[in-house]
Amino acid sequence: MADDPKPPEGTEIPPTPPTAAADKPASQPPVEPPGGLKAEVSRTDPPAAPAAPAKPAAPVASAAPGGPGAPGAPGATKPAAPAAAKPAAPAAKPAGEAHVPKAAAAVGPVEPAPPAGTATPAFIEALQTALPGVVLSTSYWVGDWTIVVPVGRLLEVGRQLRDARDSAFDTLSDLTATDWPLRPERFDVIYCLYSTRHRHRVRVKVKVSEHEAVPSVTDLWPAANWLEREVYDMFGVNLTGHPDRRRILMPEDWQGFPQRKDYPLEGPGELLMENPLDWLKLRQAKEEADIE
Repeated sequence: MADDPKPPEGTEIPPTPPTAAADKPASQPPVEPPGGLKAEVSRTDPPAAPAAPAKPAAPVASAAPGGPGAPGAPGATKPAAPAAAKPAAPAAKPAGEAHVPKAAAAVGPVEPAPPAGTATPAFIEALQTALPGVVLSTSYWVGDWTIVVPVGRLLEVGRQLRDARDSAFDTLSDLTATDWPLRPERFDVIYCLYSTRHRHRVRVKVKVSEHEAVPSVTDLWPAANWLEREVYDMFGVNLTGHPDRRRILMPEDWQGFPQRKDYPLEGPGELLMENPLDWLKLRQAKEEADIE
C-alpha cells in the first residue's frame, strides 16, 4: 500500500512465507460431467484418440469488382477448376473366365473316328468286299457305326445291306436329314437301319446338293414312304421315284421348307401375313373361287 512505511536502507527483509492452499482465493467450482459419476471414464478404458487438426480454410476471393480478390487483380487467387469426372472402369471379369472368341459357322458335322483297337463290323467289311470303293468313309459314335456312300449308289448299297446274310438289315427305323448351308453338298440324308435277326444297327449317309436327286428307297423298305415325305416337306430334298411325293405336315401351298437353317423366323414370305387368320382367310377365298 502507498501508506506503508518503507524500511530503512540496509535492513534485511525476511522472506514471505508460502501461502497455504486454504489461503488461496476460491476458484470456480469444478464442473461435474453430465450424468454424474456414471459418466466418468473408467481407468481401464483405452484413452481416446486425439482429434485430427482442422485444415485451414482456403482463402475466399473477393467478389467486389476491382478488389484485391477480383479476377485479374494482383495477388488474386484463381478459383479451382472443377475436377473432370473420370469414366467408370469396366467391370472386372471373374477370375478364371477368359475371353472366348466367337466360333465360326460350322460347314459340316464332326465325323468321329473309331477308337483305337475297335474292330470294324463284319457287315461293313462284307459290303466293301462286295462293292469295292462304295464306302467313302466310316465313323463311330456312341456304339453305332456310320458309313458314307455316294448318292448314285444308294439303292445298290441298300439292297446289299438288306439281302446279305451277314447284315440282314430288314428294318428302316428312321430316315432324316441335316442342313449345312455353307457346304456345297448342303444336305446329309441319313438312313438308320436295324437287323431284327442279328440285332445290330448302322447309319447310312449320303451327301447331296440342294437340287440333286436322291432316289427313293420305298421299294427296299416300305416304311420310308412317310419318312421321305417328311424330309421333302421340311428340308425340300429332291426325292425322286417316290410313289406319293407331297407335303405331309405343312399345307400343300406352303412357301419354303421350315427345317432349313436359312428359313426366316417370321414366316416363309409375302403370302404369310403377320396374323395367321388373315392367311387362312386368303386361302379360304382362293378355295371358294376354285369351287365357283
